[in-house]
Amino acid sequence: MKTKSLYFIRHCKAEGQESNAPLTKDGEQSAKDLVPLLEKLQIDYIISSPFKRAVQTIEPFAHQAGLKIHIDEALSERILSKEPMDDWLVQLKKTFEDIDLTFPGGESSREALGRILNVVNEVSGIKGVKNVGIVSHGNIMSLLFNHFDSTFGFDEWSRMKNPDIFLLEGKNISRVEIEKILSN
Repeated sequence: MKTKSLYFIRHCKAEGQESNAPLTKDGEQSAKDLVPLLEKLQIDYIISSPFKRAVQTIEPFAHQAGLKIHIDEALSERILSKEPMDDWLVQLKKTFEDIDLTFPGGESSREALGRILNVVNEVSGIKGVKNVGIVSHGNIMSLLFNHFDSTFGFDEWSRMKNPDIFLLEGKNISRVEIEKILSN
């Protein structure tokens, strides 16, 4: 029996990092350009971060396919810190090395990983669904990929594109293969 295919879709280019930041004009075009590829993947269920840029990324496909976009707060991008950090990139790298490291008002890698793992477990149990499109953000997705493949770390996160698509597939949650689908 074939397992569920989980397609993780990183949002298209956005105007900012805030939860209500919309896609740029290029990002809007990229979202439209994703439609034929997503159709080929035969996605039959969509779940998305509530962030505007994530929803806008999947809307053209959802409209074309006649699918509802299910929103899940657990797919929101990880908050590194509530306080401004001039050296946020250096600090982010540290959180790949120490998954329990937290900054003021932020969440650890372990906490963010727990959120996205819960989503994976939930969608894996949905009956009658074969191919799931999960729209989210680079940092939280990279934490999930690192959970299944320890070679996927900070450097791999830094090479991710907007948009990007990865397939996670496996017989069970403990043995998963990760495959990059979209090449820019």
